[in-house]
Amino acid sequence: MTGEKRATIIIVHGAFEHAGRYSHLVKKLEQDGFEVKINDLPGQGRSEGKKGHIRSFNDYIQKVSEWVEEADEDLPVFLLGHSMGGLIVTRTLQQLKIHVDGVILSSPAFSIKNGASKPMEVLSRGLNIVWPSFRVSSSLAPETVTTNQEMIDSDRSDPLIIDKVSIRWYIEFQRSIKKAFKEVKSFPDLPLLIMQAGDDLIVDRQQTYQWFNLVCTSEKSYKEWPGFYHEIFNEVKWQQSYLYLYNFIQQQLIKQ
Repeated sequence: MTGEKRATIIIVHGAFEHAGRYSHLVKKLEQDGFEVKINDLPGQGRSEGKKGHIRSFNDYIQKVSEWVEEADEDLPVFLLGHSMGGLIVTRTLQQLKIHVDGVILSSPAFSIKNGASKPMEVLSRGLNIVWPSFRVSSSLAPETVTTNQEMIDSDRSDPLIIDKVSIRWYIEFQRSIKKAFKEVKSFPDLPLLIMQAGDDLIVDRQQTYQWFNLVCTSEKSYKEWPGFYHEIFNEVKWQQSYLYLYNFIQQQLIKQ
């Protein structure tokens, strides 16, 4: 599709990844007439700073706020957050009064399966005080996030995928999950679409659905894809989820 752009889509990627992993999604959105903005989050990909480390979850929130401010003010703006990116988008909208026209959360990280053991949790709280930048191995196995063998092979040789995170990052991440539920009523009244992998090995889909039921918006939709692993836009049949995303955005644009 050529001509004027119809809307801006700001993509917020998840943990242990980077903007480059969304090139196929960006290309498809641009072909369909959308302007797409996606950059590496602090401590991820090619961004500056110590990899896998943040001072505060507000580092992420501030960055997303900046991306929204930089968007073309003449175009509708939609936020698309995947996994931790979904949590970041949620916390940004709960904390800041920024204007967007719709929100899409892809397998949002409202809980994590197979988290740290209780002894490690206790140790983490202590290290967060005395050595917050200390990093531990905590990578995601490529075969647990997608069933797409081509993407799995690519991830295994991708030098931009981090394999360690800091104690501070872990503590801030866990705190933000709790705040996403505690402050659920602070989520603004915006059109909301949650797209959840039905066979997610990373996040607990039941917790995603619980948050969905708690949030108060006048328009919200929840969709699961049975057989899809965590990264619904990296599955072999990812265009199924893309079509759902496209139709949601199209519905919002028709109203304007």
